[in-house]
Amino acid sequence: MKRFWLVLLALGLIAATATVSFAQVTVRFSGEFYAGGLYLDRIGVRDVSINNPSAANNLNDQSTAFYFQRLRLTSTFIVAPGLFFITRMDAMERAWGAQRSDVPLASTLDTLSAGTRAENENIAIDLAYLTYISPYGIISAGYQIDNVWGTVFGDNSLPTGKVAYALPIGKFVLGVQMGKNIENSYTRTAVANNQANIGADRDSSFYTAFVKYKWKGGEAGFLAKYIVNKTDRAGLGATFPMTSTRTLSSLPYFKAQLGPVAMQGEIIYTYGKIEAEEETRRFYSALWGEDEISVSQLSAWIDATADFGMFYAGGTLAYLSGDKPDTPRREGNFSGGIDWNPCLIMFNNDLTYWQGGITGWNNTSTAGGMTNAFFAQVRGGVRPVEKLDLGLALSWAKAERHPVIGHWAGREYGIEVDATATYKITNNLSYMLGAGYLFTGDYFRGNDGGGVNPFLAQEVENDYMVINKLTLTF
Repeated sequence: MKRFWLVLLALGLIAATATVSFAQVTVRFSGEFYAGGLYLDRIGVRDVSINNPSAANNLNDQSTAFYFQRLRLTSTFIVAPGLFFITRMDAMERAWGAQRSDVPLASTLDTLSAGTRAENENIAIDLAYLTYISPYGIISAGYQIDNVWGTVFGDNSLPTGKVAYALPIGKFVLGVQMGKNIENSYTRTAVANNQANIGADRDSSFYTAFVKYKWKGGEAGFLAKYIVNKTDRAGLGATFPMTSTRTLSSLPYFKAQLGPVAMQGEIIYTYGKIEAEEETRRFYSALWGEDEISVSQLSAWIDATADFGMFYAGGTLAYLSGDKPDTPRREGNFSGGIDWNPCLIMFNNDLTYWQGGITGWNNTSTAGGMTNAFFAQVRGGVRPVEKLDLGLALSWAKAERHPVIGHWAGREYGIEVDATATYKITNNLSYMLGAGYLFTGDYFRGNDGGGVNPFLAQEVENDYMVINKLTLTF
């Protein structure tokens, strides 16, 4: 009987201790919910009505209209002073009434997510990491956002497993990070012909170092990211055996407030090589003419906005080097990032995610982040009342290079005019109505037969879209 009471007392003490421990944890929730509707006049801009009217309905030139939504919920567990555990999930990310994705859960991850498309249509956990603010620096470990730095240009907010350390020193912040983009050692793949198992080394890893400096009215920083990507390695009997890609990206940026003008800019330069490993250098020397391919890409972006209260105006210039199709050198393999959405139609990730970028001839498309381009935009707006913002933007884009060797119709992506109206219903709820019109450029005509035979001409049509979106933040 005594043992029974001792056990009961012990269980009571454990329960009481646990209750006190859990009571000390504070949980804070924040998030965003949006629901929107979109009409796109043409999901493809190819015009076949002149030379082949019967094919008009067989190409991607029809319109589309649908509604869509997403819930994003972030929970922050304050375990102790300076110790946090953070999670984030996306739920019900789907078009209303549309058939749900039946892609297996082992498929490719969804855009900017740690889950698949099918999981995001239900619930996908994207982030789960801890942060400890110690007297000796800030430590974070777990799935957290990577590929975000400086300005929005070049950013891809991708949940990634990594360890990060940052040390504030006065106005400076120093930091290092390391993590995995792709892991193949966890489940190693057998190799044919009884060769040594090389699946364990088909990983993509990265190492990052950065420094930031902040002053009153501005900040600047420099980041270097080294990526070792061996996911393309294959067995010795494969067509393209044993290669790895090593790149180093340098990303200086600045932000400054000069009176009413907010300025920011960033330069991204990536260089490195795709190299054959020792076992196959002779194979690649014959294939490439050398045993490695150099990688070089330059991007630059500058943006300024002057805010005068009721009125504001600004502009953006961007450049992303394109690839030379007649050389083995790789240029233009990186983009302006899908966090940066400069237009409603061109290079807009929201349109790409829900519908896909508009397509032209010969696989041309506006999908995803901007690549191989010169870009310029002027914009302005007025706030006639406190809660209403009316904006207008004029954008122009041109490819730096033709994508293939030989004839290409042109390099103009086109000119786009965007008009938006955003009304702030409450402090947490806003409604946006927007319309965009694209004067389609001849880049989307692709290889149109050299312009010699009019019956082979690949013509394009202009396009427009209308979007409205209700956004709740909390």
